[in-house]
Amino acid sequence: MDSATLLARITDHASRPNPYPLYEELRQAGPVVQQADGSYLIGTYHHIAALLHDPRMSADPRTRSEVPHKPPFLRLDDPEHHRLRTLAMRPFGPPHSPHRVDSMRGEIDRITKTLTASFEAGRRIDVVDDFAYPLPVTVICRLLGVPREDEPLFSAWSTALVTAADVRAGEDTTEAGKAGDQARMEMGGYLVNLAEQRRGNPTDDMLSAFVNEPDPALRLTQEELAETAVLLLIAGHETTVNLITNGVLTLLRHPEQQDLLRRQPELMPRAVEELLRYEPPVHMRERIPHADIEVAGTTIPRGASVILVLASGSRDPNRFHEPDRFDPTRPDNQHFGFGSGIHLCYGAPLARLEAEAALGALLPHLDTANLVEDPPPYRQNAMLRGPRHLPVQL
Repeated sequence: MDSATLLARITDHASRPNPYPLYEELRQAGPVVQQADGSYLIGTYHHIAALLHDPRMSADPRTRSEVPHKPPFLRLDDPEHHRLRTLAMRPFGPPHSPHRVDSMRGEIDRITKTLTASFEAGRRIDVVDDFAYPLPVTVICRLLGVPREDEPLFSAWSTALVTAADVRAGEDTTEAGKAGDQARMEMGGYLVNLAEQRRGNPTDDMLSAFVNEPDPALRLTQEELAETAVLLLIAGHETTVNLITNGVLTLLRHPEQQDLLRRQPELMPRAVEELLRYEPPVHMRERIPHADIEVAGTTIPRGASVILVLASGSRDPNRFHEPDRFDPTRPDNQHFGFGSGIHLCYGAPLARLEAEAALGALLPHLDTANLVEDPPPYRQNAMLRGPRHLPVQL
């Protein structure tokens, strides 16, 4: 097929259950493959790694076009990105709450036990609705200080924001963008209001830490607080849902690796790293060059959309031995599951902790479990890829 249609084929929902043959086609087509819509796809490990660390590559959508609002720091460049990322991460550690993430280990274990308590033999469960979604949502709510009963509110907001952030080939994204902007405004307003209620009356959560910061030089503006809180809430659960669900699906498809993990539970951290490589929650990221750049003999013009297909790079045979094999004992696993460079996922320690606890708690239930539907129904999003439901018969 024409390599210029690769992005259209990758983002086609029919490809969601198994995009990996398309990624192989992308790698074979060349390090840089221009698409019919004018964008450039890159799917080889070493070229992706170089560009993620190249200061000429911008994450900021304003590099290419007008954006009605300042993006969250995830989509900003240094030095502004570094400033806001540093401020956003302060409540994760000293001086506010030393080892805040690590201190959640016991709480995460308690939540997983509560969720799995009703998983009896003979019952049919939906891994997404019954486990993979409520676990990270409960955790991020407790970290931020969001009342759990308000979860239905931000579920709808989150869906709109994730839909707006997806990568699409040559489609009109105006409506999705408007819905995403509206959701961002409403969600930001809700979180700022919640934080303001704690100004002068702090509780042990991150919103309190933000608004009660004693040093004026380290305080977020109200706009920055809104953007940062929205980002933390969405990033704190959306990708982890996919990581856990993809992990369960992979283990059910590989019973011999399930057995290995039951015999050697100490391998679970390495198994999570392998899942981040083999079935990652984030498949691609967009970057925009500040200037004309040359990649493998191809000149990419300033302002062009460059799609770094991270999931393709993590299965590049020039970097990984037998990349299409799921191997929980794999050494030297420098995957792109959390990205790389200055925009490396700042929530990675929490996601790892949740995935290890979640899969460890589910392992005893999986040895006699069966997939009801394989492949399961997938979410629409091509960038944040994962099953919408995962029905399993225990």
